Amino acid sequence: MQSLPAGVAPSTTPRPAVRVGGRASLSIRLSAVIVAATVDEPRVLTLRFGDGVEALPAGPLEVEHRTLEVGLRAWVERQTSQKLGYVEQLYTFGDRDRVETGNARPTRALTVAYLALAREAQPGGAVEAVWQNWYRYFPWEDWRGGKPAALAPLEERLERWAEAAPSGAQRQMRAERFGLAFAASWNEELVLERYELLYEAGLVEEARRVLGREPPIDDAPVSGVPMAADHRRILATAIGRLRGKIKYRPVVFELMPPSFTLLQLQRTVETLSGVRLHKQNFRRLVEQQGLVEETGGISAKTGGRPARLVRFRREVLLERPAPGLRLRALRRAAGV
Repeated sequence: MQSLPAGVAPSTTPRPAVRVGGRASLSIRLSAVIVAATVDEPRVLTLRFGDGVEALPAGPLEVEHRTLEVGLRAWVERQTSQKLGYVEQLYTFGDRDRVETGNARPTRALTVAYLALAREAQPGGAVEAVWQNWYRYFPWEDWRGGKPAALAPLEERLERWAEAAPSGAQRQMRAERFGLAFAASWNEELVLERYELLYEAGLVEEARRVLGREPPIDDAPVSGVPMAADHRRILATAIGRLRGKIKYRPVVFELMPPSFTLLQLQRTVETLSGVRLHKQNFRRLVEQQGLVEETGGISAKTGGRPARLVRFRREVLLERPAPGLRLRALRRAAGV
């Protein structure tokens, strides 16, 4: 029997629940955003079910799980055959009515979400698992080729939504939120804020499922692929966290092979952040911070001159508290 994630589970699926005041039950679930990366694509491991819905690996906390993280790793391995390495707790999601049941009163679902970094491997397990490019869920977040085509129509609709507010104060508040989240200077970390704004304006499918609105005919190419329940919100939270974290912690190396070129490292960072970086300034920063060391090997797979192979220098973790990649400084130097 397939293990289904929160929001798509039938009422027959067993869940650990706690009775709260005799009036509602609390379901505790675990969910994982598992990220890998190539030099061209940021990848997230998703589950696909018979009705075509896409979801993150997830499952209930069970009695035999000694800790939350042990339970998460068990569910991920059961569903996808993926063994997790780097894992950190992301956020706890507790919105009302997250899980539908056959009861008159819906179950209150509390989901503890984790961010996991992995090197991509062929998935298996009890459910169909697929590595997907995370920009198929957020097409407006990829600025590597300039302003995304998906962004202009969304901005136009958000402007109309702001103007349609019932009062002057609300119009101003909506306009300010829109301006901050979608500013021309573009803060790549505000992934969740942008998704939440689109949700509130009814411009993503997950909001329409709740609000009962009909989508515009031409909306599918720009609003991204929907996910089960609030899994796209969880994914947006993880992307924003990772984009911020690579600036002050060397987590990107968890996604790199044992040896790589500096260009491969730069392209991977660009893939995750969604912006292009200045090549020479990037290399200078990596070298100044002592993040890598040469292996003595070279790679001929560069399409040009052979490039030196390097590896992550783990001693940097003991040398200073925040050995990351300051992307904003690199972009300013590049005139981005």
